Amino acid sequence: MKLIILDRDGVINHDSSACIKSAEEWRAIRGSVEAIARLCKAGFRVAVASNQSGIGRGLFDLPALTAVNAKMHKAVLLAGGRLDAVFFCPHTEQEHCNCRKPRPGMIEDILRRFQAEPNEVTMVGDSLRDLQAASAMRCKPVLVLTGKGRKTLKAGGLPAESVVRVDLAAVAAELAP
Repeated sequence: MKLIILDRDGVINHDSSACIKSAEEWRAIRGSVEAIARLCKAGFRVAVASNQSGIGRGLFDLPALTAVNAKMHKAVLLAGGRLDAVFFCPHTEQEHCNCRKPRPGMIEDILRRFQAEPNEVTMVGDSLRDLQAASAMRCKPVLVLTGKGRKTLKAGGLPAESVVRVDLAAVAAELAP
């Protein structure tokens, strides 16, 4: 089975320093939902792994997150793709949970759910914490330059096995030619 794990904010949709708190604020990055559809047509299962500390900080609630994710699912479906699972961590950094990236718990849960071999799984993110979580589980980390990606690349310190691509569309073109 082919599995790809995607961060949400900054990879699939435009990010906001104030958090994406409602479905109205969710806007797909140009080409991202079509990239997911391309991956699906090539036989990939697609999972999303997203830190959503806005819940823990009281900026939005679970129904608001559900509405955002529903809008994302619908956009992907309209492009001809599907999201097989959306995992999220609602905790703040101060809670020190194992599911908040860069800790690997959420990625581990996804690998277990799909019974996937980590070295066969690509994880796409726009932040160092995404790549660190992927690397900790021995997945292939890919940094995209959308969202916080350019800032992340400039800061350096990426896991050695990381590759850099311009956006999710470029990742999809490479994995599903």
